[in-house]
Amino acid sequence: MNLADMLSYADIGQLTAIAGRYECECKRNSKHDLIQSILIRLGSRNFMESHIRGCTPVELRFLNTLLFDERSYFSLEDLLAAARQASFDTPEGKSGSYRDMVSRFKSSGWLFSGSSQQTRYLFQVPRDLKERFREMMGQYIRERVSLSGEPSMYRNEGELMSSDLLLFLRYVKENEPELNQEGALYKRYQQGLMNALHIPEIPLSKGGWRFGYGRACEHYPPRLALLYDYARHRRWLSEEGYRLRLTAAGAVILDEGKCERLMQIFSFWLRLYKGAIPNLPSLVYWISISASDWVSVSSLADAVGWLIKPFYYDEATSILEHRIVKMMLHLGMLRLGETSDGPVAMMTQWGIEAASPKRLLQ
Repeated sequence: MNLADMLSYADIGQLTAIAGRYECECKRNSKHDLIQSILIRLGSRNFMESHIRGCTPVELRFLNTLLFDERSYFSLEDLLAAARQASFDTPEGKSGSYRDMVSRFKSSGWLFSGSSQQTRYLFQVPRDLKERFREMMGQYIRERVSLSGEPSMYRNEGELMSSDLLLFLRYVKENEPELNQEGALYKRYQQGLMNALHIPEIPLSKGGWRFGYGRACEHYPPRLALLYDYARHRRWLSEEGYRLRLTAAGAVILDEGKCERLMQIFSFWLRLYKGAIPNLPSLVYWISISASDWVSVSSLADAVGWLIKPFYYDEATSILEHRIVKMMLHLGMLRLGETSDGPVAMMTQWGIEAASPKRLLQ
């Protein structure tokens, strides 16, 4: 439902609170007057722009979470969890109550109780406010991104991730590589596999922490780890008796020689990384609308870094550059180049299509 519909179902207490918050001039005992004055105030372009500029980063992160959640309704527990996440888990005593944040957004006209018996204890966000917030937030973020000239050379991996998935399966079929006690391929097999792929990576060195980005990230560099986890997810591989083998389903895929659609791998990547980067879909979207032309990667960090919660030893900048931008390159969504001022990035047409809200919220 849109804002006008939700206002018509709201009780006069909430309408009065919203009108008071925005200093609407109207008869406070007339529901019709309250609704009309609120619609005029919240419907203006200047309002949304000033509202975004007046919000704290925590409040914007909270709204951003709701904006990219495909659910139509939220429980109070859902909203409190979103507020806690937006606060980067700052103790309540320092940042104010998470409940206060939810109440504040209810009295601001962003959250409304459901209108039916089944949804009366749930909350929803007006659809048209979501769309307008996305538009103005996009403008707010793009202002912080610096355009760059086209680099003399750049990387564009296109659909090589899909073709390398088949090469990975072929290598496993032909070699049935050995696994060590930890369940990882021995280094000689890792190197042999890298030599067989279009895009090789340097095998991981010993030491350091590695978790949160899929099961295979503990043993392999990011691109190979994604291929490995995806193949296991599709049940094309099995780990039997310290050997990695192709399953019957994997053999069928290899015999057919059909490349997996990049959209399938992209959707899997979003789910796989969601534990470490809960708002990954929104970050992909903001990057897509900010990098339709060549932009500096450092300015992307300035523009969206504040939306990224550090994950243990992974800082926001590292997450953006290595876990998001580099993986978007591998998925064919971004081109990456180098100029005298540093790395630059630009979305591909496929990347722009994949990062649309319609696709991301499926």
